Amino acid sequence: RSLVGNLNVGFFLVIVGLFMALPLVYAISSSLKPLSELWDYPPKFLVQNPTLGNFRDLFSLMGDSWVPFSRYLGNTLIVAVVGTFGHVIISSLCAYALAKHKFPGSDAIFKIIVLSLMFSSAVTAVPSFFIMSKMGLVNTHGALILPAFASSLGLYLMKQFMETNVPDAILEAARIDGAGEWYIFWKIVMPQVKPAWLTLVIFSFQGLWNMGASPYIYSEQFKTLNYAISQITAGGIARSGSSAAATVVMMMVPILVFVISQSNIIETMGSSGMKD
Repeated sequence: RSLVGNLNVGFFLVIVGLFMALPLVYAISSSLKPLSELWDYPPKFLVQNPTLGNFRDLFSLMGDSWVPFSRYLGNTLIVAVVGTFGHVIISSLCAYALAKHKFPGSDAIFKIIVLSLMFSSAVTAVPSFFIMSKMGLVNTHGALILPAFASSLGLYLMKQFMETNVPDAILEAARIDGAGEWYIFWKIVMPQVKPAWLTLVIFSFQGLWNMGASPYIYSEQFKTLNYAISQITAGGIARSGSSAAATVVMMMVPILVFVISQSNIIETMGSSGMKD
């Protein structure tokens, strides 16, 4: 492209980027508004008199809870990190078996997995509760982590990506050279599908980080940060500022994970192009 063409494309991307950033800017601006500005009419997009009072009120309310703020944060980190890690590993292992090892019933298993994507969590809530209860996981972190391991979305994503981006010729060559299946999976397959599992990390972590109330958790000691914040900020107009601050606090970590992983995804997609 010519210099003029590059400038036009760059200008267009800047405009689109600014437009996509508007919700984030508005959320941060709202969290810095005093209560009087939050209820101004007509509403103003940008804050006029910024203040950190909303964040102070939020953390003050969290500090007044009989369960420490660090406990809620720790519960959320345990569920999000362990659940994401287990989901990526188990999904990748199962996807490798289905994509690169043809065995009797593999097609039927994959069809069942695709069919399971049609069911929402509300439909499977009752049988899931019975399973958690029989396993003795109710009111434990495992009740939130184990269902994350079994999510079929990750398996579907990884299986499809392995089929199209991992050439069978490479695997056959590795087997001829004496490589075992574990070596092939960790040293050949997983680097090749890095964009897929990084994308899966983003989706899984964001879903678990934003998890609210759970029917499996009764004790306040095991509840997540999102649930605790939602309870604190459900105090009507008087807590509108704290609610705006809570929105920013909850969205910062998933955005950070997305930004870090996105750079790796773009780099990997640009450098991976091996096909049959």
